[in-house]
Amino acid sequence: MTNSPLQFETATFGGGCFWCTEAVFQQLRGVEQVISGYSGGQMLNPDYRSVCNGNTGHAEVIQLQFDPNQISYADLLRIHLATHDPTTLNRQGADRGTQYRSVIFTHSPEQQVIAQQVVQEMQANFDAPIVTQVLPAETFYPAEDYHQNYYQTNPSAGYCQAVINPKLNKARALFRAKLKTSGESNQSNKTKN
Repeated sequence: MTNSPLQFETATFGGGCFWCTEAVFQQLRGVEQVISGYSGGQMLNPDYRSVCNGNTGHAEVIQLQFDPNQISYADLLRIHLATHDPTTLNRQGADRGTQYRSVIFTHSPEQQVIAQQVVQEMQANFDAPIVTQVLPAETFYPAEDYHQNYYQTNPSAGYCQAVINPKLNKARALFRAKLKTSGESNQSNKTKN
């Protein structure tokens, strides 16, 4: 019997600043790669400045490659919805604008169904309605190099200490069984060139 090559799947999530979302998903077992970027807008080849102006329609998102034999798409969705506030429209904390909206871009009809089911399931955990958009995947544009692996490169920066660390602590407490161990390869730190 021959072993078939690993079949990674793609997931794309937006939940506020991509620095926060990237840091959470990089620590999960089964997540092979995480890239920060932009999706869901009208402008071709957007850059950070144009997205921050709020005129392109793009959201700050992460796109990840994951091994469904190690972590399910449904679990990734649960982690996504639990580690940001999916009940605030176009806002996460002090970050405001459509680029910070809560969104799930699905890459197949199956992902669409699972996303809708998980959103309904997770609603019981929130007092306000979940406003997360569930949309078919659109073109993904990787963000500039200086946005990739931001937390790992700048762990002592004020934003990392004040905003990202609390999200990481929450993820570690809620999803301890899903975390990579210190001996596991951390391929998710790598970005495409």
